[in-house]
Formats: sequence, C-alpha cells, structure tokens
Amino acid sequence: MHCQPIRKREVYIWLKNTQKCLICDEATETADCVCNACETELPWLMEHCEVCALPLAMDGLVCGQCLRQPPAFKQVIAPWTYSFPVDTLISRFKHQARWPLGHMLGRLLGHYLQHRFDNHPLTRPDILLPVPMARRRLRERGYNQALMLARWLSADLNLPHDEHLLLRPYETVAQQALDAKTRKRNLLNAFALAPGADVRGRHLALVDDVLTTGATAHSLARLLINAGARQVDVYCLARTPKPGT
Repeated sequence: MHCQPIRKREVYIWLKNTQKCLICDEATETADCVCNACETELPWLMEHCEVCALPLAMDGLVCGQCLRQPPAFKQVIAPWTYSFPVDTLISRFKHQARWPLGHMLGRLLGHYLQHRFDNHPLTRPDILLPVPMARRRLRERGYNQALMLARWLSADLNLPHDEHLLLRPYETVAQQALDAKTRKRNLLNAFALAPGADVRGRHLALVDDVLTTGATAHSLARLLINAGARQVDVYCLARTPKPGT
C-alpha cells in the first residue's frame, strides 16, 4: 500500500544544483562560487615585501619603509593586490552588504592560508583577532566586515577567534581619505585591550579586508606586543600597491 502521493515532477536535489560564479555568472561546480577561469585571473600577489607584503619587483626583499621603521607585526599574508576585480568585490562586500562576495573571498583566503600552513613555514596562530570598528561607524554600516572574515576563517581553518579582545573606544576620521603620516596620528591611542585580556606569550593574527599603509595593523600589533604577545601577523584579502605604480 502506497501512502505517499505520486509525483511525476523531478524532485529538486540540492547536491546536484549547479552553482554560479559570482564574478562571471557562469556555471561552476566548485563550492567556493567562483569558476576556475575567474580564480586564475584574480590579481594574485606575486613578488612582495617579506614584512608588509607591498608589491615589489623582486621576491625575497624587504621594502625601504619596513627597513627604516620596522612595524610591530611580523608579516602580512594577503593573496591578492587591491586591483580589479578584487577591489570591486571588496568594495561591494564592504559598502553594499554583498556578503556572498565577502564569503567567497574569505573562503579563498582560507584555502590560501591553509596551503601556506601545509607547505610553507607559516605557523598557525593561537587566535584570530578581527580589526575592531568604532561604535558609531558600526551603527551606520550595520556590520564589521573584518569580523565576518574572521568568523569565516575561524570555521574554515579550525582556529579560534575573539571578537571582544580588541576595542576601538574612540571615534576617528575614516582612514581612506588620509595620507600615511596623518593615518598614524589619527590612530594614536585609538585602540585598547578589553579589561582582563591576557595575550602574554600568544601568537596572534589580525584579520582585515585590505592593508593600505599598515598604520592600523601597526597600531594594533604594537598594543598587543606591549601587552606581552609573542608574535602578531596580519591576514587580509588584498594589499594595495605603492601609489603611482
């Protein structure tokens, strides 16, 4: 005896669903929502500074700025340069709440980091720390893109993250419109550790979307190192090239 109604229509099976590439809109079978052709054509960061990841003409070098004024962080890990189409994808994720684009980039960053953990002398950190956002800006935007990236990386890499350890108690002018020197002055005493936070002897990794001058990363890393952290790395989606290049 059949108690279920007879269905002549084909049943939708999620596992057979073909994803579409979020860049070109063509069909793709990858779970990352990006086709192989588009992933290959992304502006992958090749030769770069061993410290701040600034694009350079040769690999294995340290840029002049890092030689003159070494930053508090040890190294920046970024898979791409901040150029088309990554710059557009990040901007839409950051300013237009296109979260699927951010998730796609975060997944690819996770793959890149895992590859570095497995095949290069990149040590897994103890914890991921998203770059904090001031309360007023958070209310205006409604979300912190660095926190979303940290959560996705935490799940993909099986690494803990702490979204409450770093605080940004003071409102500052948006960094995008400032030059390097003004950015540094703008960030003086902008960050703080949460009460009772203990980072002594820990290897920490800051998570953000883009690294431009490195002023924000340096300020946070200096705060953590002064509090006893053993090492601070920076994980981000993209590194901006030097102006004029």
